[in-house]
Amino acid sequence: MRKRNILYILLFLTVFSSCSSYEKLLKSNDNQLKFEEAKKYYAKKEYLKTITLLDAVSTYYKGTDKSEDVLFLTAQSYWGNKDYFSAANYYATYTKSFPRGKYSEECWFMVGYSHYKDSPDARLDQEETVNAINAFQEFLQIFPNSNKANDANKYVEEMQEKMAYKAYLNAKLYYDLGNYQGNNYLSAIITSTNALKDYPNTKYKEDFSFLVLESKFNQAEQSIPTKKESRFRETIDEYYNFVNDFPKSKYAKEAESIFKTSKNFVKE
Repeated sequence: MRKRNILYILLFLTVFSSCSSYEKLLKSNDNQLKFEEAKKYYAKKEYLKTITLLDAVSTYYKGTDKSEDVLFLTAQSYWGNKDYFSAANYYATYTKSFPRGKYSEECWFMVGYSHYKDSPDARLDQEETVNAINAFQEFLQIFPNSNKANDANKYVEEMQEKMAYKAYLNAKLYYDLGNYQGNNYLSAIITSTNALKDYPNTKYKEDFSFLVLESKFNQAEQSIPTKKESRFRETIDEYYNFVNDFPKSKYAKEAESIFKTSKNFVKE
């Protein structure tokens, strides 16, 4: 017990001493020492202390050759602390302040990667996903031969698939709403058609295409008598487009059923 108590006391004194020296450092006017210690805290992954110290010296080093080091290390510290929103802002600030700086290529990439890390589930707002796509595409324009180009392209494709899935969820919601408070089948058709234009290589292409067919069929079924035949003709045309594009579709049986029912409403 006595040895354990001594260990606790030593641990407390070590922590207290560490905190005390950090507080003294913050109150110090020695900006060079603060910067050097900030780098040590960063190496120890004590990112909040690093950020606080760098913030304290940023004005002092502004306009000097160390300014970009301070800015880059601040961005890296926010990243290390998993504050990707702030990291993206600091990386972006670096690219604007030092477009040809020594960390320029990495910062351009990290702007996109920070937004990528903040990209939420497809069911949520996708502003960060769009930001990630735009940032990576800008990176690829500026550094087309970068060794990070393959990663950037991979992330763009991944984010575009997420955007496509988001569009599919929206289109499916319209479809499920049917004629509730308006013609939601038409909205499902428009959303799906736009998604196919925006994301022509998406893995959801078959799902979008079948949703268009289903929506046209349901719209035709629920139309007023004077519009039924013309809309069933549109459904049949859509059926032919669908089976031509997806001859072995997972929706083949449903599509065939739609086709047979539609033919009953169309005069030869």
